Amino acid sequence: MNDTLHVVEKLTEWRARALEFEREIQKAVLGQARVIRLVTICIFARGHVLIEGDVGVGKTTLLRSASRALGGDFARVEGTVDMMPSDILYHTYLGEDGRPRVEPSELVRLAETLPVFFFNEINRARPQVHSLLLRLMAERSVSAFNRVHHFPYLSVFADRNMVEREETFELPAAARDRFLMEVPMAAPEDEDARRRLVFDPAFHDTETLIERVTAGSFDYRVIPEIARAIQTHVKSSGALERYVLNLWQALVKPGSAGISLPDVDVGNLLKGGASPRALAALARAARVSAWLDGRDYLVPEDVRDLFIEVMAHRIFVDPIHALRGDDIVKRLCRAAFDATPVP
Repeated sequence: MNDTLHVVEKLTEWRARALEFEREIQKAVLGQARVIRLVTICIFARGHVLIEGDVGVGKTTLLRSASRALGGDFARVEGTVDMMPSDILYHTYLGEDGRPRVEPSELVRLAETLPVFFFNEINRARPQVHSLLLRLMAERSVSAFNRVHHFPYLSVFADRNMVEREETFELPAAARDRFLMEVPMAAPEDEDARRRLVFDPAFHDTETLIERVTAGSFDYRVIPEIARAIQTHVKSSGALERYVLNLWQALVKPGSAGISLPDVDVGNLLKGGASPRALAALARAARVSAWLDGRDYLVPEDVRDLFIEVMAHRIFVDPIHALRGDDIVKRLCRAAFDATPVP
């Protein structure tokens, strides 16, 4: 009993700090409250994030602010068509004596103090690089200099170049599945936020802007402990679990759930995805969402609110329909909501 009470008290304390962590990021990032909440959920669920958004909407500012608020280091690499896996692990240069030198990359050097790693334009890099990234994401480790380097606190963030399609390499299904969420980030809708971003000089100087964020407002070194406590402490009822399983069944066999979409044969729509790992990821994220809302139990809204960000990129449709992009999958998810009674 005393141990349980101690965990409850710690989770309450950590929740207050997590909400402060969000407020710190909002000092530098305007009009992105939902994106910040989703990133926070992924960090405390120990997941990785693919951020989808146009150039110049503040993705790097968001991640640098998160890293500063966590009190850890920040590393970033730029995807290029000629990048090789070694470019992520090693840094080569000529020494003063003219001889070549090989040193650990920034990523490897910062392994034990790195909560945020940003891979910009990941689809510019070749599949060999994606393979290395898969290991980093799945195992939080890489091999370099004849030993294994561990990344105990790491969350990987990436984005894709969605404008210039030449010399890009789309992520395979296995790579996309490693991301806990795919989070859209667009310019803010709020008129005052838009005005400030355009006309307030404070938002034109990124370095000064990020300095607004209090460094170390949340200690990244306790995140693994918090993540385990959240998953153990936040409970789900039998009714909620049946609801999630019914949603899953509606996705896997939409025809049997009475789902229909205009101009789509739902019986032949799906080719894969919506795996047990995907639903486990949904449950993990939903528990963190409930914790941030001050609850120790799940409700259907926890699941529904995150469903598309967690599940849509893990559902693979017939190539003919895939040409339409992700919209048809999102429509299927919403149809599953409508077809599944809420407890």
